[in-house]
Amino acid sequence: MNIELKKFGTTLTSRDGGKEAYNALQSSLINFKEDEELVVDFKGVDTFSPSWGDEFLANLFNKYKNRLVLINTTNPSVIATLEMLSDIKDIKFNLQ
Repeated sequence: MNIELKKFGTTLTSRDGGKEAYNALQSSLINFKEDEELVVDFKGVDTFSPSWGDEFLANLFNKYKNRLVLINTTNPSVIATLEMLSDIKDIKFNLQ
């Protein structure tokens, strides 16, 4: 299953926004199969903050672990936030 983050906006900064996006995604994950990868695509995202990422990505990682795959992560804002979340939350994201 693929998730294009830009559908939530190009500036992903608030904790409330991340929580809202995570909750909105839950209905789409009802039929998510146990052998599928959950691919999160950062294409088109300009700004990505640790608070938004904590509410959205950290929660997805806690639920799906190694099945969570992140793509198009070359934006400096995305890189910095992923590094910070990895350090603070002790998460090793699967980047492709």
